[in-house]
Amino acid sequence: MSRINDNISLSIPNKPEYVSVIRLTVTAIANRMGFDIEKIEDIKVAVAEACTNAITHGKNDTDNFFVEFSIDEEKLVIKVCDSGKGCATNCIKNPDLTLLNEGGLGVFIIKSLMDDVNINSDLGKGTTIIMTKFLGDDM
Repeated sequence: MSRINDNISLSIPNKPEYVSVIRLTVTAIANRMGFDIEKIEDIKVAVAEACTNAITHGKNDTDNFFVEFSIDEEKLVIKVCDSGKGCATNCIKNPDLTLLNEGGLGVFIIKSLMDDVNINSDLGKGTTIIMTKFLGDDM
């Protein structure tokens, strides 16, 4: 039996209207892998939040951000990379949910919906959010 180890890479214009393309792509990939509808919805929301962050913090609307899907029998790993100003990842804190402010919830939402999340950022070089969702029982 051969192991599945497929990678799909996309370069996306740094514009909000293209987030729906990524949502449709991840839906098709997750469905093909066998994720149930609830997990697919969670993945779609997390990916949309990561893409929105990439667009918001990317350099400008003439640049692209990148999305990579790594697929195997056990999990889906999604990387969203921008070439923006970057940030100090140790300064990302959980939001105060008693204060309803617009913005600032993206990373919190991503972490609550995905099984594993890593954020790598270099000041002046951009940010990569790596999200993993395991197929099967909840982790």
